[in-house]
Amino acid sequence: MGKIKYDILVIGGGPAGMITATAAKAYHGSKSIAVIRKNKEAQVPCAIPYVVGGRLETEQNTIPPQMVTKDGVDLIFDEIVEVDFYKKEVKSLNQTIYGYDKLVFATGSLPNIPPMEGVDAENVFTVKKDKESIEALKKSVCEAEKIVIVGTGFIGVEIAMEFVRSGKEIVLIGREPNILRQAFDREFAKEGEDIIRESGIDLRNSCNTKRILTNDKNEAIGVELDTGEKIYSDAVILAVGYHPNVALAKKAGLRIGKKGGIWVDEYMRTEAEDVFAVGDCASKQHFLTRKTIGLMLASTSTAEARVAAISLYKIEYIKGFSGTISIFSTVIGDRAFASAGVTENEAIKENIDVVTATFEGIDKHPGTLKDTHKQIVKLIATRHNGTIIGGQISGGESIGEMINTLGLIIENRMSVSSLIGLQIATHPLLTAPPTAYPIIKAAEMIEHKLYGNHTLSYEEKKEILEAV
Repeated sequence: MGKIKYDILVIGGGPAGMITATAAKAYHGSKSIAVIRKNKEAQVPCAIPYVVGGRLETEQNTIPPQMVTKDGVDLIFDEIVEVDFYKKEVKSLNQTIYGYDKLVFATGSLPNIPPMEGVDAENVFTVKKDKESIEALKKSVCEAEKIVIVGTGFIGVEIAMEFVRSGKEIVLIGREPNILRQAFDREFAKEGEDIIRESGIDLRNSCNTKRILTNDKNEAIGVELDTGEKIYSDAVILAVGYHPNVALAKKAGLRIGKKGGIWVDEYMRTEAEDVFAVGDCASKQHFLTRKTIGLMLASTSTAEARVAAISLYKIEYIKGFSGTISIFSTVIGDRAFASAGVTENEAIKENIDVVTATFEGIDKHPGTLKDTHKQIVKLIATRHNGTIIGGQISGGESIGEMINTLGLIIENRMSVSSLIGLQIATHPLLTAPPTAYPIIKAAEMIEHKLYGNHTLSYEEKKEILEAV
């Protein structure tokens, strides 16, 4: 049994673990750092639907080891099975002992498996994140002609759209009244649903899957809904979310939060001394309500990783990770959809008094230019002072970066009044016209709703901005 000592030890080599290591090396260059992960070829989670759908091979979707090794971080392929906080060491499956000064859990998440009959049958798949599971799923569904996908979140929708491209018959089933309900209000969801149905997918909203149907060989042959309707298929994919992978943390005695993640403070510190947690395995708080939520996003995970890395040895900035702003983007057909912050539905549910506005424009100017797309922006602001707390966008590819601008606006608690004088760079081939930039126009619409025809004085506008 060997023993190796590192200053900083990261358990898990997905996006959160790798960014923790690279950021830690940048901030603490003299420290010895190692990442320990089970799989030699870690996959980029967000691109898995496009691997399964055939646009990419698993070899083209790896998180390269050079991401950390080029900076002098050791990447160790092993599995940690025990953690001893008192001795400040961990034990691996091959009986190696690794000592540490600072320890970071980045153990990720695992697919949810609903408690229903037939989930253990052949041809029933969850969307795991390791290379072997993805290749097995890809190989099996390649031979299937008809596939039932249970779950209308991002993974379910994206995989369904990939499969229908290759001519497969797809039934997409979700228990929510509309797709992507966590991220979009009904009008944006309906726009996506229309594209899904036009593509030939049989979309079933507000449907509960009761059980998976099997034959005498324990092979899945379809699903039965709680209405009694039976839908037959060659394969069933369960895309009903993920849960934090915290078995090791639990065994070690770490405190687990309400939604199953490792409890952390805003600097990503756990209750154990010198132990941190980042990414899907860590507990998440909503940026506005401060409630614990079960959201898992790579953008959130990597932000947490950077906060943890800079906070390992001392707190330099009295501001850590202030909660997830729930920022999403996806593509359905040839249309992009993105959101950040709270939806209008969520605001109403949380009893937040809001004003909303939606502006429809174009992403190039003039609109007669080739490949111009309709662009729709919805903003959600507090009625009290016009602070922007959410927004949704649909349009062409350009909204992929536009939503990041909106995320910055939300995170910095900007108001609609502060956006009126926002200076933007525009170009006919790249952006909406300066005369009708959708985010600014939607902000103007909200300001008009809030203040009517009354022209605000400098002192009134200053008072509003200071209140924000």
